[in-house]
Amino acid sequence: MIKGTVRTSELNSFASIRACRPWRVIKTQTWLAGVLILLSFPNAFAESDFSAFWQKFKSAVIGGDKAMVADMTKFPLSMPYEVKAVKNKEAFLNRYNEIFKGEANAVQCFASAKPRKESAGHYEIYCPFKDTPNDLENAPIRFLFELTKTGWKFAGLDNINE
Repeated sequence: MIKGTVRTSELNSFASIRACRPWRVIKTQTWLAGVLILLSFPNAFAESDFSAFWQKFKSAVIGGDKAMVADMTKFPLSMPYEVKAVKNKEAFLNRYNEIFKGEANAVQCFASAKPRKESAGHYEIYCPFKDTPNDLENAPIRFLFELTKTGWKFAGLDNINE
């Protein structure tokens, strides 16, 4: 055999191998296209994840499950102006009533509150003062939620009037 030449039978055997496996190429291309589509819509999944998180968080607050709420909280928890941040779970459990029964009645508010998307990875719930629970036009108490590496978390409490 002369260097640089290939027999016809060798060409045909290579071609027949390629020809009988086109499904591999198609399968790989389909898989790659699927991955690219999923990666191009991360916010769609984040939003649906927030909806599930919100239902669980809301139920925990309404049911008074302090431990569950603490597990769904990011520490340190941001607090309103001139109020010390909540540094850890133990402090959170000690200050639970201050957070959820302080200026707003979170149980009453969360029962009908609708989350608002602030930006990608951030949602908020606005509640009225507990002394005026039906004044939905004046709802300055803001509960903040953030998408973290471990999922959605309660990240802060704020009074937008301060």
